[in-house]
Amino acid sequence: MNAIKVVITALFLVSLNLSIVKSGYAQTTEPDDGQRERTYLVQSLIRVADPVLTALSQHQLRKLMPVEARVDGRQNFTYLEAFGRLFAGIAPWLELGADDTPEGKLRKKYIDLTIQALHNATDPKSADFMNFNKGGQALVDAAFLAQGLLRSPKQIWGQLDAQTKVNIIAALKSTRVLSPGYNNWLLFSAEVEAALLKFDGYGDRMRMDYAIKSHMNWYKGDGTYGDGPNFHWDYYNSFVIQPMLLDVTRTILEIDHSDGAKKVYNSVLQRSKRYATIQERMISPEGTYPPIGRSLAYRFGAFQLLSQVALMKALPDEIQPQQVRAALYTVIKRQLEAPGTFDANGWLQIGLYGHQPDIGEGYISTGSLYLCSEAFLVLGLPPMDRFWTGDDVDWTAKKIWQGENFPADHAED
Repeated sequence: MNAIKVVITALFLVSLNLSIVKSGYAQTTEPDDGQRERTYLVQSLIRVADPVLTALSQHQLRKLMPVEARVDGRQNFTYLEAFGRLFAGIAPWLELGADDTPEGKLRKKYIDLTIQALHNATDPKSADFMNFNKGGQALVDAAFLAQGLLRSPKQIWGQLDAQTKVNIIAALKSTRVLSPGYNNWLLFSAEVEAALLKFDGYGDRMRMDYAIKSHMNWYKGDGTYGDGPNFHWDYYNSFVIQPMLLDVTRTILEIDHSDGAKKVYNSVLQRSKRYATIQERMISPEGTYPPIGRSLAYRFGAFQLLSQVALMKALPDEIQPQQVRAALYTVIKRQLEAPGTFDANGWLQIGLYGHQPDIGEGYISTGSLYLCSEAFLVLGLPPMDRFWTGDDVDWTAKKIWQGENFPADHAED
């Protein structure tokens, strides 16, 4: 079976590169760095996604997905963790829609799988019906599923049948019995309500406004928020806080065009741009980054915000898209190819670099690990976009440690 997958992968890579040339994406028979890196990242996303989406689309996720965890009881949450987090990361790529290129046909396959997976995850009669309202962790991953919906309003939400839409709305509303903690968890409630606002016409503005105002009060300066009143050295500004602040404030702005709503969104965006600048500088010349804080088993999901800001075409002027592309590609490739990242059946295993079970906290299980897919948000930029064209540009740390002259960095706010 593994040999067959290798052959299929090789054929896909060849056909995708040929498509790039024939479509005029490249001027020679050799694709440039950007197109080669996109091809690799598309196939890497599929490698991560395929076991989850295939099993769930066939009512077999509970049957087939292993549950690696340090504590018992994670089976109550791990399946929604896997699907919700994966969906949040793959959604922008799916939102590009199908076309006649090899990549476009591949998107069609995974759009269809995701639509079926959403049906099975929210149908009370399904063997893979998921837990949305029993235990606080259910709120967390309902929020990631909501994030995926917000990122694919046309290709996923727009193609769902009426009953599945009803089931999803019911599942999201059912999370209201859960009370978030006084920290980044406020944003999980807010993200769910933002999806309900967009797709059901009503979301609880009090839950959204409370989460936003709390985080405005917890802002520590220089692009960084506290996780609650306190500051933590970890990657939660990128795992959760800033991406969901962007999602929620932008969704509100779609219906509330007041100066106040615009001011809040612009403030959130400006701070996100600064934090993205810091994230780009944290990537070493070798494609590593500091192993600081909680949830390191989310791997390169630590760079969700940098990927999201690039997807939004909001990178600061001093950062070229090609240097972000090269940096993210190097980080992802280094970690994905570490021995032990996947088990024999293609499921992710706990670790930062390979299989390192002790790095997983008590709340970490197999499903948790699929937050890594959030780093693939840039695949939502089409192949013709500037981000994917041209050769690599060295990222900041690589330039500096090669001895290049470079302007000083300065804090903001």
